[in-house]
Amino acid sequence: MFDLSGKAALVTGASRGLGRAIALAFARQGADVAVNYRGNASAAEEVAGAIRELGRRAATIQGDTSGGREACEAIVKAALDAFGKVDILVNNAGITRDDLLMRMSAEAWDEVIDTNLSGPFWMTRAIARPMMKARSGRIINMSSAAGRMGNPGQANYAAAKAGLIGLTKTTARELASRGITCNALAPGLIETDLTADLPEAASEALKGMTPLGYIGSVDDVAAAAVYFASDEARYVTGQVLGVDGGIVMGA
Repeated sequence: MFDLSGKAALVTGASRGLGRAIALAFARQGADVAVNYRGNASAAEEVAGAIRELGRRAATIQGDTSGGREACEAIVKAALDAFGKVDILVNNAGITRDDLLMRMSAEAWDEVIDTNLSGPFWMTRAIARPMMKARSGRIINMSSAAGRMGNPGQANYAAAKAGLIGLTKTTARELASRGITCNALAPGLIETDLTADLPEAASEALKGMTPLGYIGSVDDVAAAAVYFASDEARYVTGQVLGVDGGIVMGA
């Protein structure tokens, strides 16, 4: 497997779901991990404890990435204070506020855009300077199959995740000369808290659209994140990797 020994990672929204799986996968490969969370301190501490049991350092950092520039800068500063550096940033924190286009409220639109798109922008802005100074870094953005193909009832979510792909490619171009890569993961139907509430009919329909025919696990996504974070991916930047069972196949 890929070796992340000596690396320090910051994972947003890491108290549960995909973020938790990614944080633990990084630790298993030797990285120290800063666990960012918004409100569930006990869950974040559980993740940090599991990281320490793996023999790695862990820090829990409370902060809401939807809070704008100052909030994101504070999260990055706390991670830098904990480890002295951040080699890997995973912009994972995300929410859904689903509704049909004609019924979607302004609040539902703004909340999702603020968390799923503006948050990663400000986190990337905050981490860029220390990474540029180090002339090295890995930025991984959590997009979605919905951002590549659209999804009824998710205009806000799909728009944010599609925007995140544009942010990924632009960041990759702007920071490449400093040895920093930026890539995106685009999961499909994955077993998480966000998909647990899907009606059975909707879940079965999505499985039917997925060529592999089953729901993926958080570990499937975490394995791809480990690759992007590793030295083996040093020549990979500006890419979008679908971990989606084949639901989106592009040229």
